[in-house]
Amino acid sequence: MPRRLAATFVATALTAGPALLLGAVPAHATGSHGPARGTADAVVLRTGLNVGLLHKTLDVPLNAVLNDVHAPASASKTALTVTLDGIDGGKPFSVLRADAATARGTADRHRAEGYANLVRAKVRLPGLPPQLSLIEARQVTAKAVCAAGQRPRAESNVLGPVRVLGKKVTLTAGGTTDVKVPGVGEVRLDLSRKSVTSKSAAATALELKVSLNPLRLNVAEVHGQVTLVRAGCTAPGGTAPGDNGSGATSGGQTGGQSGGQSGGQSGGSKPAGGGTHVQQTGAKPGTGQNLAETGGSSATPYLAGGAALLVAAGAGAIGYTRRRRGAAPQGGRG
Repeated sequence: MPRRLAATFVATALTAGPALLLGAVPAHATGSHGPARGTADAVVLRTGLNVGLLHKTLDVPLNAVLNDVHAPASASKTALTVTLDGIDGGKPFSVLRADAATARGTADRHRAEGYANLVRAKVRLPGLPPQLSLIEARQVTAKAVCAAGQRPRAESNVLGPVRVLGKKVTLTAGGTTDVKVPGVGEVRLDLSRKSVTSKSAAATALELKVSLNPLRLNVAEVHGQVTLVRAGCTAPGGTAPGDNGSGATSGGQTGGQSGGQSGGQSGGSKPAGGGTHVQQTGAKPGTGQNLAETGGSSATPYLAGGAALLVAAGAGAIGYTRRRRGAAPQGGRG
C-alpha cells in the first residue's frame, strides 16, 4: 500500500506539475490582441524647393516642415523660420507665419484620424519682395478618418479668399489654377487633392508647384513644390501606404522628409542636403507612448503555488519509497 501511494503521488506530480507550470507563465504583449492599431499623420507645411543662386550654378535646397506629426501626437506652432546659405547674407528668413497652425493625429484599434488646420497664413519664399507672398489664405483644413469596418474618408476645405503672388484667385475643387506674374514667375495650384482606398485615406488642401525668377537677394530662381495642410490615415488592421499612397505629396515629401522633417522638428539642425537651417516657434508638440505589457494572468501566483506543492509532494513520495526499500531487507533479516 505505501508503495502504491507513493507511485500515485509521483505520477500525479510528474503529470500535473509541468502542465501547471506551463500554464503559470504565459507572457503576452497587449498589442497582440485584436486588430492592429490604425495610423494617422498630419502636417501643416512642407517644402521641397531648390533655390538657385545668382551668377552661380549652385542650387541651395529649401526643405522645411512645420507641425509634422504621426499618431499619437499633436503640435501647435505658428511660425517657421529658415536660414539659407548664400541668401541675404545668411539672415533668418520667415517662410510661414499664421495666427494658428495645428496638426493632430490619433489612432487606436477602432479608429485613426489625422487633422491639420491653418488660419490666416502667409507663405513667403526667398527672393520675393517683402510685401509679396507666395500664397495668403484665411483658413485651410484637411481631415482623414479611417474607422474599423468602414470605408475611409478624406476631406479638405479652403475658406475665404486666396491670393497667389499678390493675385486673388478663384479655386475649383479638385482642379488646377495657374498664376503667372511677369518678372516674378508662375505657380500651379492644386486644390483639395484626395486619395481614398479600402484601407487608407489622405487629403491635401493646397499643393503648389513653384517656378520663380525673382532676381533678388542673390536668388536667380526658385523651383519645386510646397504642400499646405495635409492629413492621412490607415484603418486599424490595414497597411500604411507608401509615399505614393498619399495621392498628393509625392514631390513635397521627396525633399521634405529627407531633410526638412529632421531639420524642422529638431529646430536649428541642418538637413542632409545642406544649405537650410530650420527654426520653429510656438508650442512644443506632445507625443504619446504605446508600450507593450508582458506578464501572466491574475491566477498565475495560485497556479505556481499549486505546481510547487505538487512537485514537493512528488519529491517526498520518491524519498519515502526509497527509505522503505532500504529498510525492507533489514526488517526481513530481523
